[in-house]
Amino acid sequence: MVSVSGAETAERIIEREVRELVRRRGLDPGNGGAATVRSLIDEVVADYGERGLTASMPPLDEPEQVAKAVADRVVGFGPLQPYLEDPEVEELWVNGPDKVFVARAGRPILTSTVLGEQQVHDLVELMLQASGRRLDLSSPFVDATLADGSRLHVVIPDITRRHWAVNVRKFVVRESSLDELARLGMMTPQCSTFLGASVVAGLNIVAAGATQAGKTTLLSSLATAIPARERIITCEEVFELRIDLPDVVAMQTRQPNLEGEGEIRLRRLIKEALRMRPNRLIVGEVRQEECLDLLIALNSGIPGMTSLHANSAREALVKLTTLPLLAGENVSQRFIVPTVAATIDLVVFLRVDGNGRRRVEEVLAVPGRVDEGQIEATPIFQRLEDRLVWTGHYPPHEDRYLAAGLDVGAALCG
Repeated sequence: MVSVSGAETAERIIEREVRELVRRRGLDPGNGGAATVRSLIDEVVADYGERGLTASMPPLDEPEQVAKAVADRVVGFGPLQPYLEDPEVEELWVNGPDKVFVARAGRPILTSTVLGEQQVHDLVELMLQASGRRLDLSSPFVDATLADGSRLHVVIPDITRRHWAVNVRKFVVRESSLDELARLGMMTPQCSTFLGASVVAGLNIVAAGATQAGKTTLLSSLATAIPARERIITCEEVFELRIDLPDVVAMQTRQPNLEGEGEIRLRRLIKEALRMRPNRLIVGEVRQEECLDLLIALNSGIPGMTSLHANSAREALVKLTTLPLLAGENVSQRFIVPTVAATIDLVVFLRVDGNGRRRVEEVLAVPGRVDEGQIEATPIFQRLEDRLVWTGHYPPHEDRYLAAGLDVGAALCG
């Protein structure tokens, strides 16, 4: 028999009973026990309803709604769970307990959700539970992947002024192929066909743009055009790419342990990937000196793709020539510039427009020539008056298209 205070509700009683049963049975909702706990919640709700017929207890008016609310707190992420389940929410972030934002269609919205300071800390700990990554004063930043593929990033004081800063970039399943991107208006069918043919032909492609411009989405969609017989190795800081092909090995970086050991950086992953018999190498994003290792890998005859932050397609090329210099003083621009020119074939630049729509702004071809220290580049597609149009130019390496049985002229003119 449960003693009930005047402030008690059916939902609170059910949650307390569920948590007690979870503790007694040794269940771990964050590590494979979620389905069991959800079944347990349904059982407790049903049992409460039966007990309420013969005992004086707070009424259970909407059993299904109560079960979901309890599941959100016990299995999910409490008040944040509805946003994580909402397919229209692309990202959510917490600047403080009373500053919870979401992004819908590229636009930020301040929600009415108010959390407690400790509640934010508890939610972050719960999110990190299955990742094996840690967050403390000695390591005040953390990048991790949630069970649904969403990317979590957290920064804590005294790096932030006062509150924990939490970002969850959701893995929203909307676009799965280049044709789908064309249907949604990110590019034209003509551009989609050309990029698909370029992937099959084995050209090296860079997706460039600002944060949330759709670079990872484009990489995942480009990868769907890779022939199924090929072996793909992916290297990322945290898992974001989704590639549904038969022969794929995905690798992510690892933070150092409490003793400062065991760190695995992106440079190491790229080097190890070359020992794994790849037909394609995809690096989620280059930010630092790992760009050198990627260029060396692509220059060894392994086709690949990557992304990076840049303000234009041409600035992306410049950035590709400067990031490798971070690898050491023995790396010179005289070596890097011709290497980038010889290695990168296409740069696809994306931008978010004023309405929050992600668009391909330009597709730039790199023919492999350098003039007075500058890499020559030719636009293949450009956006003019809100229309992505073919410029009439052709990409380099027509022989690769022919070897793959493709007519690049037909792809561009179609």
